Amino acid sequence: GGERARRRMEGAGREAPPRPRPRGGSPRQSGAKPRAGQRGGEPAEPGTARVFSLFLYLFLPCARCVFGVRYLGSGYTKAVYRALLNGSRAVALKAVDFGGHDVAGCVRQFAALGDCYRLAAYKLVKEMVLLQRLRHRNVLQLYGYCYQDSNDIPDTLTTITELGSPLEMIQLLQTSWEDRFRICLSLVRLLHYLAHSPLGSVTLLDFRPRQFVIVDGELKVTDLDDASIEESSCTSNSDCFMEFPARNFTLPCSVEGRCQNMNEKRNLYNAYRFFFTYLLPHSAPSSLRPLLDKIVNATGELHWGIDETAAQLERVLNLYKSGEYLQNTTRIPKTEYKRVPEAFIPDENYRCWPSYHHKGCLLSVFDVNEAMEICDSYSQCKAFVLTNQTTWTGRQLVFFKMASNPIVPDPDKITYVKVTG
Repeated sequence: GGERARRRMEGAGREAPPRPRPRGGSPRQSGAKPRAGQRGGEPAEPGTARVFSLFLYLFLPCARCVFGVRYLGSGYTKAVYRALLNGSRAVALKAVDFGGHDVAGCVRQFAALGDCYRLAAYKLVKEMVLLQRLRHRNVLQLYGYCYQDSNDIPDTLTTITELGSPLEMIQLLQTSWEDRFRICLSLVRLLHYLAHSPLGSVTLLDFRPRQFVIVDGELKVTDLDDASIEESSCTSNSDCFMEFPARNFTLPCSVEGRCQNMNEKRNLYNAYRFFFTYLLPHSAPSSLRPLLDKIVNATGELHWGIDETAAQLERVLNLYKSGEYLQNTTRIPKTEYKRVPEAFIPDENYRCWPSYHHKGCLLSVFDVNEAMEICDSYSQCKAFVLTNQTTWTGRQLVFFKMASNPIVPDPDKITYVKVTG
């Protein structure tokens, strides 16, 4: 209460306050590092029940704008919560986890909660400032922040950000190539922006899938507390040594005494080893495989910088969206099909992989001819149904069926049935 309990809700577009002494967090949902002993799948509670009640106390004065606070997960420094902002928008709340590794270890050693809090909160403040300065569609959006006294610590900070879903690589491997390509394209667009950002070339020192989330199918970086804009200084090429688990690189030392493009190349190689090798070539259209393999190999050897990599991925996107990738394939259907407008086959599903529907074979196609080619390639396919739904690239979603009965009226669909005999 009183002056000590002052509270400020600021818009993300305003500059960071001059004296940030926070209380912050970045979670599993927002890419926090899992705490030791935490089970995979279910997040551990942040320390103790006392810590959780402390968080609720923190947000009690903000009840007019934040509702339904629910714990999501923790890392070494931060905890993340889900809440509703102004009763409608789902957001992520990040705050320093008082029971987390950083604060708890510091308190055990120095017995100074306030100082230990401020030390840990530096990461949250740094991340908040970077989220304000780095505005890009693949950077998590900062909606605001609030300060308020708590637990005898002045100006504890909570940030309010866009809410994303954790990036689960196992689940991604089971999705369509088109969706996996979108993740890689999002990442490359992000890295291109970071290489040319208003702050200079930004590198993500803690570059792992858990530092990213998915929002509406797009990849977004959420954890920026380990980002750096410092290019390593050097006196010779040997000072520009980058070490990774599988291999190492030595970059040139510039006449200005800086390792050339080290931030950019570090990001790019991490993108290769964590994302490209798993997501790009697997189950891609056969005519795109040579170009995709070239991209993977060039980034794995660091033959390309981010500019060339981004240009090549945009080329893949254009080939895919325009249908040019089909030009070297046979476009004459092997089988004759009967067109049945305003009709749908409700049953007769079979499973294929990868599919947009877990109980049926739902794929995207460029045009009707490609749908016919796909149906011809499946021995069990006897018909297919064009829907009025499209993917992020504008391709049409099509259900493939193993029989054509019964056919029912549906004004939004067109059915094609194989002609036999």
